[in-house]
Amino acid sequence: MRKETDSALTQQVISVWVRDPRIRKNDFWHAYIDYEICIHTDSVCFTKKISIVRRRFSEFVWLRQKLQANSQLMVQLPELPPKNPFFSLNNGQQITERMKGLQRFLEQILESPLLLSDSCLHLFLQSQLSVSKMNACAAGQTHYSVAQAVQQCGLRRFHSEEDLEKDLSMSCDSDSDSSECLDPELRIKDLAINKAESTTSLDLMGTSQEKPLSCSCGST
Repeated sequence: MRKETDSALTQQVISVWVRDPRIRKNDFWHAYIDYEICIHTDSVCFTKKISIVRRRFSEFVWLRQKLQANSQLMVQLPELPPKNPFFSLNNGQQITERMKGLQRFLEQILESPLLLSDSCLHLFLQSQLSVSKMNACAAGQTHYSVAQAVQQCGLRRFHSEEDLEKDLSMSCDSDSDSSECLDPELRIKDLAINKAESTTSLDLMGTSQEKPLSCSCGST
């Protein structure tokens, strides 16, 4: 019976895409790029089997630091793409290389059963919470749990705990791009169908790897 259970776990698949870099402006002088992270999985480690969120490079840095601290050096974490002091928002090649490096980072992270049990990873991949709210939620300092934050994931960031507690049956924000209002499942299926196609400049999609994972954790 034990062997059958282990065999079933090794067949679980987690597919991750990092794609669609977009320039966001904080103000007239400051801008940054965020990336779309798509997850499609049948793993019992995930509360939500299909999700789409957007994260920026600094949030990837936060994730690596949290995973390193929480794992207490029991796992050798992969490196993030190096922080280039000459990185330019107008350099498509630099953006594409960083995006591919971020995808490789996540692919390697998702191969570790120990890291898959970390609530910070699930909040990063499947919630729209900011870094400060992810820290608070993972520490149990919010009125909502990690699982609730994941389940209530919409296509915008929560500005307060009241936002999270609302029923997110509402539509997307009126100023959102129409493409962001699509059902995540339909968007993931579209990604899977078109993942072999190459695109140019800032709309390049990273390649997907579907690797069987040996996962011993429960859902968040």
